Amino acid sequence: MSELSTLNQQFGIAGHVEFVEAAPGMIVARLSNAHADATIALQGAHLMTFKPKGGADVIWMSPAAKLAPGKSIRGGVPVCWPWFGAHASEAGFPAHGFARTVGWDVVECTQQPGGETRIVFELPADKMPKAQWPHACRVQLRIVVGPKLVMDLVTDNTGDAAFTLGEALHTYFPISDVDNVVVTGLDGCAYRDKVTGMDLKQQTGDIGIPSEVDRVYLDTEATCDIVDRGANRRIRIAKSGSRSTVVWNPWIEKAAKMGDFGSDTGYRTMVCVESANAVTNVLEVVPGTSHTLSVIYSNEAL
Repeated sequence: MSELSTLNQQFGIAGHVEFVEAAPGMIVARLSNAHADATIALQGAHLMTFKPKGGADVIWMSPAAKLAPGKSIRGGVPVCWPWFGAHASEAGFPAHGFARTVGWDVVECTQQPGGETRIVFELPADKMPKAQWPHACRVQLRIVVGPKLVMDLVTDNTGDAAFTLGEALHTYFPISDVDNVVVTGLDGCAYRDKVTGMDLKQQTGDIGIPSEVDRVYLDTEATCDIVDRGANRRIRIAKSGSRSTVVWNPWIEKAAKMGDFGSDTGYRTMVCVESANAVTNVLEVVPGTSHTLSVIYSNEAL
């Protein structure tokens, strides 16, 4: 029996969950219920789309995103694990870790009493390169698709030594235009500005996007809103187990160099607000303990 047939037999739910091959070697779970629709690639346990019934997309996917084995997907919610950004000491290790470009296993898929759909992915131990990550652990991404989108990234230390963990849900959001948008919730927070060489600065007021923005806000568990006057809506990002928030828009030159933003103006239609533990907020996970980074995404009219 093929992998696709096995997945549909074990975890498919008639009318609600189906596994399909969206591109050669790329299997995607399609979820649909009374509340919302979503798609998730098994590579990286990468949530690509989430759209409430009768509403607009809450997650941005580039129209030029490439689905290919071993390649990161532009848009959606890449899982950055077990480090965020460049590795602290090994320049040859992949940016944002290895979890987003390897296959995850589906270990659970159920309909909930309220009509939501819950699907759980686990990163297989044999997909964790020992040279990059010699630690014993279990990693799951637990997703609930309902009126809101809930994502829990759970790391259990199953070994006998502590390890340092960096992580993020690198979430892309659709916006009407950068000129119409501010990100709220981080007034007064200290941040490292990657555009100016990781200078330490302090936020004053809401965050606008008049040019390239690449900031790691530190020591904050605050809920953030993307307030989009052009779309007359607010996207809310409520988190726990996360002490960093990253706000990112690559702007013109960097987006053009990436080649998968869709158009010359693709950068104007997205912003990333990422729930993370990064820079000085990396975690020490001791043996026998578990850490959960949890985020709830919701959408409402202004």
